[in-house]
Amino acid sequence: MNEFEKSDDKWQSLINHKRQLMYILILLLITNIGCSSKQQSVSGLRDNFYNVKFYGTKGDGTAIESNAINKAIEAASKAGGGTVYFPPGNYLTGSIRLKSNICLFIDQGATIIAAAVSKENGYDDEEPGSNNKFQDYGHSHWHNSLIWGEDINNVSIMGTGKIWAKALYKDWIDSNDNKQSANKAISLVRCRNMIIRDITILQGGWFAILATGVDNFTIDNIKIDTNRDGIDIDCCKNVRISNCLVNSPYDDGICPKSSFALGYARATENVTITNCQVSGYDEGTLLDGTFKRTENPHYKYRPTGRIKFGTESNGGFKNITISNCVFDYCKGFALETVDGGLLEDVTITNITMRDIVNDPIFLRLGSRMRGPAGTPVGELRRVIISNVIVYNADPSNACTISGIPGHYIEDVRLSNIRIYYKGGGAAPEPNMINPEQENKYPEPGMFGPPPAYGFFIRHAKNIKMNDVEITLLNEDARPPFVFEDVNGIYMSRVTSQKKEDVSRFVLKNVSDFQIYKSRDVNEQYIKNIAQGVID
Repeated sequence: MNEFEKSDDKWQSLINHKRQLMYILILLLITNIGCSSKQQSVSGLRDNFYNVKFYGTKGDGTAIESNAINKAIEAASKAGGGTVYFPPGNYLTGSIRLKSNICLFIDQGATIIAAAVSKENGYDDEEPGSNNKFQDYGHSHWHNSLIWGEDINNVSIMGTGKIWAKALYKDWIDSNDNKQSANKAISLVRCRNMIIRDITILQGGWFAILATGVDNFTIDNIKIDTNRDGIDIDCCKNVRISNCLVNSPYDDGICPKSSFALGYARATENVTITNCQVSGYDEGTLLDGTFKRTENPHYKYRPTGRIKFGTESNGGFKNITISNCVFDYCKGFALETVDGGLLEDVTITNITMRDIVNDPIFLRLGSRMRGPAGTPVGELRRVIISNVIVYNADPSNACTISGIPGHYIEDVRLSNIRIYYKGGGAAPEPNMINPEQENKYPEPGMFGPPPAYGFFIRHAKNIKMNDVEITLLNEDARPPFVFEDVNGIYMSRVTSQKKEDVSRFVLKNVSDFQIYKSRDVNEQYIKNIAQGVID
């Protein structure tokens, strides 16, 4: 370890130590509070702490605590803000309504548990959603949640306790259903200066965290073990997601989106995602340490658990970096814009993936156009992906970069990438044409069996590959690379394995193709080619 790494470790250790001291101070202050709310005024140091036990909670896991918890929050809010404290216990509750200038502190040994969904248990109704037709129904509602906040600022949810949203609906709720429902553990809309830190979420409902139009948002050191979306960041600006474990076998782990839920298109921008792990183990087995992988033949998308941009993409995505992340037993990256938004200026680096069940890298520019009439097709450009290692990638999927005719993915850089594919794929059918699926839901595998086992790139411009190596764990009858309708592809130090009778590159309607300094392939430049191969 060099001196810089030692310095970084010492700095991180200091940060963790200071955070622990802060928690100890909070607990010491709260411990000395008496048995009635009046005693909170004894000392100025205690005035800002609101123990939910003093407002009537029992913490026994059977009493419905909704009213008492919200009374504590109201009291803190009327006083100008403070910490609403959950001591060890089990708090069965309906909707918890956040207010500005509040810290919801969940102590070690404390669990907030979603009660059975009903009006009697304190759940709030779904508010009217005027823009439901442009995104999934759940993205247009926030009040139907275990914990929610709307138009609030300066709020944190923290502590080493747990949120167990076990009673929330996990299946689709039809927008025509008159029955009220709750399907989110935490939802926030039009908020600013928000922090979620150190908590654990088990069984988070349809969304464990849904944030829409939230600016200056920090999510740090949390664990989510759920069966649907982990973290959805929708139309948000200035977001920091770090040091998180997100396990979600049936849906996406960390998912930037840009829907029309606010009533207008707004980009998700200035986002960093770092030092995180996403996975698709059986629900609950991340937290209990068993990491089970039970195959479910009735669920075709299992496991999911990935990092994905979209599918809601009206407002687009700008200025996003993803670094130092681990993918284990899940899908790979998916960067998708299909509803008219711009996806641009994205950097992805220092990624490891193992047991990936579909495309390790999937970039899609499409024209689903779920949004206001007249919206033009979006753009996907200026993406850098580097320092990626993938082991045991599924043979039925290749890395895919695909625009649509007349709308090209542009300026993509792929460097220092090593992919080990399982292999075993059959040769493509003669004259096989992969469908365009221009207006369809974007998802790896949407084009049918890939014609290449390594990279399938079409409708793209200015693609650069440098230090890219793809390896087969078993023999495969497909070529490593297929390029179709590509203008400008530059490759250096690119290596691949193939069967002796299989071409290395298949080119269709390709211009400005250049390869050099690559093993087993002669340096060459092709100005234009309608159809051909390079062995």
